[in-house]
Amino acid sequence: MQDPRGIGEDQWREIMAEWGEPAYRARQVWEALQRHERSYDEMTNLPRDLRRRLAEHFPQAQPRVREERQGADGSRKLLLELADGEGVEAVLLPRPWGYAGCISTQAGCRMGCAFCASTLGGRRRQLTAGEMLAQVQALGRLTPRGELSRVLLMGSGEPLDNLAEVERFLELIHAPGGLEVGRRRTVLSTCGLVPELRRLARRGLPLTLSVSLHAPADDLRAQLMPVAGRYPLAELLDACREWQERTGRMVTMEYVLLEGINDAPTQARDLARLLAGRRHKVNLIPYNRVPERPFRATRGPRREAFARLLAEGGIPVTVRRSLGREVEAACGQLRRRRDADGGALQRGQRRGPTAGEQRG
Repeated sequence: MQDPRGIGEDQWREIMAEWGEPAYRARQVWEALQRHERSYDEMTNLPRDLRRRLAEHFPQAQPRVREERQGADGSRKLLLELADGEGVEAVLLPRPWGYAGCISTQAGCRMGCAFCASTLGGRRRQLTAGEMLAQVQALGRLTPRGELSRVLLMGSGEPLDNLAEVERFLELIHAPGGLEVGRRRTVLSTCGLVPELRRLARRGLPLTLSVSLHAPADDLRAQLMPVAGRYPLAELLDACREWQERTGRMVTMEYVLLEGINDAPTQARDLARLLAGRRHKVNLIPYNRVPERPFRATRGPRREAFARLLAEGGIPVTVRRSLGREVEAACGQLRRRRDADGGALQRGQRRGPTAGEQRG
């Protein structure tokens, strides 16, 4: 059964024409579904018979909020139960300029990054564009104005591993009359699937692109990120160059600092040399604890020294302020959730044996 949230206005026009409805009904239905109406009964501008017909042909399976946790920093994490009982997490992040929503694009993740909670248990399934939109809507309902200032595709899953649905989702949130999230206020984070990155680059969408780098050399990167065994740094950086040429946008390189692994001064200098002459900036990410992982966060003085060496090498650098750490909502801590037998979520469940900014 097709998720009505994932249906575009053009398709609604075709459906309304088949049903003998006036053309303007398509716009009414589409706008209502893109915003925050949770049932057809709330669409009081539609005739009752049309609402009944919509419910019969396109039932809305709204995710249930099974758990909400709020951090002292104002972050709020939702555990959403989907129609099939699968559970994904989404995070609301307060910022000085408004609210960012960090959403998941897959239930779990198959990329296998060694420091991330999202990949524990692997990828259960892809999320649909409608399920991604539902996360944006659920987070938007938590804000004073009912909307997000920025959407981050940085939760559980690899967006480019679900590219068709992600592209559909982007069309929905950017379309006039819907949520109208600006392309430059949409952040997509990827571990570096080169063919898919090139495909998305060819669309020329001026999104904000973040690439998970995490090491200045292929051998170490492959230990931390199995995807690096398929796509070495030279290929990845060439794809990033194509992205910049086609979109005109700078690329942010994400680098999670792991004590004693990738935080040495020599590695900072190697990273600066690797990125020299490219329009990239580096976002250093303090490692957020994942109980199943053995890593420790680089401490403040060493982190500051790493950032200073990058700056001295001419690389723009920032250090991410992690929000939501105490409620396991920060970078690398998001999970998909199911019960121990792989079935539907159980009431009151806090954590399963499940399978990633912010990335929250």
